[in-house]
Amino acid sequence: MRTFLIVAGITLAVWAVAIVVLYVAGRRMTAAKLARAIPDVLALFRGLLADPRIPFVSKVVVGLGFLYLVNPLDLIPEFVPVIGPFDDVIVGALVLRHLVKRAGRETVTSHWRGDPATLATVFRMAGIHTG
Repeated sequence: MRTFLIVAGITLAVWAVAIVVLYVAGRRMTAAKLARAIPDVLALFRGLLADPRIPFVSKVVVGLGFLYLVNPLDLIPEFVPVIGPFDDVIVGALVLRHLVKRAGRETVTSHWRGDPATLATVFRMAGIHTG
């Protein structure tokens, strides 16, 4: 039980740090723009799940990310002002980072239907370099 509590504490601490980093990195992105990005990320994930260029393991990662985003239970509830959607964006950014490493930036970008500037911001938050 003690080990579980230690792991849970470390996980929550890492999650809190990730939220702070995301908030600082994305402070130019308004809450409304951030909220609009989530449906675009869901559409992106749907397209990537059907893409034969995506490896099976990466499709599993995308599927789990998709399930987290559509799940109504979040670590940070959506109704919390300013930071409510951040946990969804963190999950989306981590999945995109994985996909870019496995399938390439062009493959991921080809499925994006939203504002290209929003995808660039999400890439930047995920540590995916442009260029």
